[in-house]
Amino acid sequence: MIKYSVIISAHNEDKFLTGMLQTICEQTVLASEILLVNDNSTDGTEAIMQSFTSKHKNIKYFNHNSSKEHLPGTKVIEAFLFGFKKLKSPFDVIVKMDADILLPKNYFEVLINVFKDKKIGIAGGFCYEKDSQGIWKLNHPMDPNHVRGAIKAYSKKCYSKIGGLIPAMGWDTADEFLALYFGFEVKTLVNLHVKHLRPLGAGYDLKADELQGAAFYVLRYGRTLTFLASLKNAILKKSILSFLKLMKGYQKAKRKQQPFLVDLDQGKFIRTYRWNKILKIRG
Repeated sequence: MIKYSVIISAHNEDKFLTGMLQTICEQTVLASEILLVNDNSTDGTEAIMQSFTSKHKNIKYFNHNSSKEHLPGTKVIEAFLFGFKKLKSPFDVIVKMDADILLPKNYFEVLINVFKDKKIGIAGGFCYEKDSQGIWKLNHPMDPNHVRGAIKAYSKKCYSKIGGLIPAMGWDTADEFLALYFGFEVKTLVNLHVKHLRPLGAGYDLKADELQGAAFYVLRYGRTLTFLASLKNAILKKSILSFLKLMKGYQKAKRKQQPFLVDLDQGKFIRTYRWNKILKIRG
């Protein structure tokens, strides 16, 4: 039987955390270990963690002191890595989950069966969010083969091969490119619906678009690919300002010679992969 462990970091998530943990505890296949990271919260998050820890033997929580600034990528992954070091139980699959989601009861039963295929390195379901009419709708703005950062699961071998997660904007793109680079596959499960209670990007600092543009640079996209990716992003957001901020972030990172997240060979692989996807679409 494949064993899985879950790490959930939470910064001021008392509005959503109880519901999320209830869906985790009601799974048809339970986790070997659920590790909660209270990431510098000032609300009732820690009290909720204490409550669940007292009732469930497989749940533990730790306090993590970090920056109060909610920057995409850095803060959440630093908290995840802090939690990863605290894991005690053996696992075959490690799962990073956000605190503002609701899972179907069979989520992990379905998910761990996918990892029986040793080629699968990363997997996850699809996120749905409520629209203004209260209807749950698919929100998957990236490649359909991309797993959202809120619900990412990794085989132990893949996680080790890619060197773990990188605490920087772009981590949830870099991990998939590196998984593909090392010969793993990324699997999205269309029929596995997850309810995401907070809209994509809500609560992020205004610097988010610039940081995303910087991520294109550190992933070695190059200017042309960055232009196309930024244009796509702006079209999805219906915001020309978003496009300008993305390009500004790329130029700023380039000017500062921000450290790359991937090496030259991996960067070449990423560009070839992205161009092949673009040419395939055009074809």
